[in-house]
Amino acid sequence: MNELFENVLLRQGFSQRPAPTLDGLRALYSAWCRNVPFDNVRKLIHVRAEEIGPLPGSTARDFFEAWLRHGTGGTCWSGASAFHALATSLGFAAERAIATMLVYPDLPPNHGSVRVTLDGKHYLVDCSMLHGEPILLDDRAETRAGHPAWGAACVPRDGRFHVTWRPLNYLQGLTCRFESFGATAAEYEQRYEATRGWSPFNYQVVARGNRGDEVTGVAFGHGVTLHADGTTSDELVDRQESQRRLIELLGMSEEIVSRLPVDVPTPPPPGSRTALERES
Repeated sequence: MNELFENVLLRQGFSQRPAPTLDGLRALYSAWCRNVPFDNVRKLIHVRAEEIGPLPGSTARDFFEAWLRHGTGGTCWSGASAFHALATSLGFAAERAIATMLVYPDLPPNHGSVRVTLDGKHYLVDCSMLHGEPILLDDRAETRAGHPAWGAACVPRDGRFHVTWRPLNYLQGLTCRFESFGATAAEYEQRYEATRGWSPFNYQVVARGNRGDEVTGVAFGHGVTLHADGTTSDELVDRQESQRRLIELLGMSEEIVSRLPVDVPTPPPPGSRTALERES
């Protein structure tokens, strides 16, 4: 793995290993946010073809080998696992986090992230939100990454941290509530595997990356850009335009993008009221 990690760091622009300091963490996470997208490209190919074997990105080796070859990233469980492995290899005290994207009230935990501890302080480095810089987790005050395109705000409330950010399909903002820290690799593997049957990322392509001073990508049939002045662009895109954005804007290989299945509407979660009404 050491050689693989060295190749990853080199591709991300490092001529030497970042030190396990706050400056080193800032450099490492910033480079990740500029170079590694959040996306479901490989997962979508896998689940729609009903392939057997582990889901893509289930191991750090698989995640990074695919990124080096195709420019793909992964969804939350795989991205957080890979960043955790890279950070710990560099000497950072990193922990896997369990959180809940509060798309609806009373959802079970559905999100993986990473917390790093330095000099007794905790910092969030999330590989789905891609908030550009580590966010201090302070249980007494609001903290934030202040960039107008990819910034996020963290508020301690009721004993848990609540982070508000802007997914490309929730431009009004979405809150992520952090439930616990210190999850095991086995728990992450189980939670990731549990998304094989149903997940919002199993039906339509979603991809997000920080490029220049903007966030850009595709989400559920829309091409979206969050601009540096805080404004947004959002337009319906066809398959051809969606693939162009993945290749030209996010840097994915034509080989992997050409394997994407056609988007299909996302069904309601099994057991939900909408799903039960459709069955009745």
